[in-house]
Amino acid sequence: MSFQRIAVVGAGAWGVALGNAIARAGRTVTLAARNEAGAAAIAASRESPHLPGVKLHERVRVVAADADIGQPDAILLAVPSQHLRAAAATIAPALAAGTPVVACAKGIERGTHKFMSEVISESADTALPAILSGPSFASDVARGMPTAVTLAAPDEAVATALAHALGSAAFRPYHSSDVRGVEIGGAAKNILAIAAGIVAGRGLGASAAAALTTRGFAELFRFGKAFGARPETLTGLSGLGDLILTCSSAQSRNFSLGVALGKGENARVAQAGPKLAEGAFTASVVVEMANEKGIEMPIANAVAAILDERTSVDHAIENLLTRPFRAEG
Repeated sequence: MSFQRIAVVGAGAWGVALGNAIARAGRTVTLAARNEAGAAAIAASRESPHLPGVKLHERVRVVAADADIGQPDAILLAVPSQHLRAAAATIAPALAAGTPVVACAKGIERGTHKFMSEVISESADTALPAILSGPSFASDVARGMPTAVTLAAPDEAVATALAHALGSAAFRPYHSSDVRGVEIGGAAKNILAIAAGIVAGRGLGASAAAALTTRGFAELFRFGKAFGARPETLTGLSGLGDLILTCSSAQSRNFSLGVALGKGENARVAQAGPKLAEGAFTASVVVEMANEKGIEMPIANAVAAILDERTSVDHAIENLLTRPFRAEG
């Protein structure tokens, strides 16, 4: 398995970051932008408007998403989770059987409750679904700052080969075959990052932030265990690692959304900002899935209720603080 030609679908901040990282690893990269106009603009300036000041690596070629991307050895879908089905369907007709298609979105599809690997399987049935996730900010990855993530595929040999092909000294993918665990960590931590942002925005203090993150991880772990994730994955980079990053930095879109909510901004207004926060779309989905299995997730429930304007921030905090005392676990 020699992955020399890599396509990245999505020329937002994350797509550009991944394209640069993979090019630095010595691979040839085709970056597919949303349309011809966008592709032409990026090709001319050699940078994305979503990541200003970061130049594309010389080994990155820019095309439109509906153009011929050739026959890449692997494809990375760096689009938001709710758009991943359409992106996978676009590449499906020309996809060679068995080509790894790697979801780089952190979410679960609304309505269907499908994980990203399941969306790929349904939309591009000849693909080999995989997932890349972990504690990473696009600006860090794009600039070559040291970053470690998890890359999972059902076939351990494929995951290993992909990790070696995409990785470099600065961008280090650890391989795994626990696709579901990696997907759950990435999706659930976004919701908890919104909660951490609310704590920061409300000025509740560092002790509350630490308690929120810890109890939030307990929720993530319960959810993951119920859906078949391995414990070591949930406590690894794509679970606990990503949770720590996004619950403690204003660079996180989900954390920033939470800060705005904590400061009293209307939920609809806060979500209408230019930067998409995946957790805003995933919160209600995770709560629905948790309720179906009887999984207790009070923090996720509170976030979903705030986002849907079914409760206020103050009321949600009061409900959490007045829950009955119980044993830790």
